[in-house]
Amino acid sequence: MKAHIAVLPGDGIGPEVTAAAVEVLQDVASRYGHEFAFSEHAIGGSAIDAVGEPLPASTLAACQAADAVLLGAVGGPKWSDPKAKVRPEQGLLALRAGLGVFANLRPVNVHPRLAGLSPLKNEKLAGVDVLFVRELTGGAYFGAKTRSADTATDETKYTVAEIERVARRAFELARGRRKHVTSVDKANVLETSRLWRETVTRVAADYADVKLEHQLVDSMAMLLLTRPSAYDVVVTENLFGDILTDEAAALAGSLGLLPSASLGAGKVGLYEPIHGSAPDIAGQGLANPLGAILSAALLLRHSLGLDAEAAAIEAAVESVLASSELTRDLGGDAGTREVGDSVRAALDAQQRAAA
Repeated sequence: MKAHIAVLPGDGIGPEVTAAAVEVLQDVASRYGHEFAFSEHAIGGSAIDAVGEPLPASTLAACQAADAVLLGAVGGPKWSDPKAKVRPEQGLLALRAGLGVFANLRPVNVHPRLAGLSPLKNEKLAGVDVLFVRELTGGAYFGAKTRSADTATDETKYTVAEIERVARRAFELARGRRKHVTSVDKANVLETSRLWRETVTRVAADYADVKLEHQLVDSMAMLLLTRPSAYDVVVTENLFGDILTDEAAALAGSLGLLPSASLGAGKVGLYEPIHGSAPDIAGQGLANPLGAILSAALLLRHSLGLDAEAAAIEAAVESVLASSELTRDLGGDAGTREVGDSVRAALDAQQRAAA
């Protein structure tokens, strides 16, 4: 197949990890007979430096015209003044809105070799395989904001339609997994959460084969650390999802391992590792590229419909985690390029074994 992938390297280690992911995608295209065209565009702090805004109109237009978007990371100390009128994160929020992506998928699992890197005891980590589905374009991040000398407000607003569409995505995904959805809210206090719970419960009636349970966000924060293997698909609103998925990253041992996919009603999706720009190691070739590479696998699966190719990348990463030298965040000494090359070598080994 032919596909156009917009690449947004962004800031910090973003250019390094996206370069590794693009090389893997190029390998996949060559091995499986596809044609992937790549174009690079500015976002975040680098875009502020270049044109004064975090999401140039040309970048948004290119992303909207592409089949999928691969993003590195945005932000860094250079642009971290909270009082600044223009910030890198604004570009990411505007991109999500501009692409109409409303469901952020973050899979979390634990490789046996890396269990010792988690702060949890190993027996707690057995069988952990959680898919978070975070609502991405509503809630406090997108609500109206006010600020005076001694008062600030952030509006949290949700509509039935916004809740329903992300809930349906969660239930559909659960049907392909272990058929268990946990909906997280704060319905004992917040009116938006009461609407959330009512709407998710109503949607669940259309998925009789999927079990639904509700959890309050504060208890869920505890349960993720005390019995993480009990959860399959977790769906929640924007702010809660942001916090809980970063907490869950501790289960895997490193933020550098975890991918994400942001999906809307169509095929165009936004794919990025969940880690930040890590400015302290930027440009040194030390960044872990596996989160970006696994994000590329999600891109193949969800935007291009290439399940076999996605599975091949995931199997290659699994092989690297099992037996290859890893980056510093995972207790190894390998650099970004070495790990990327190891993934490509594992893909080659798969193909030779299948021949």
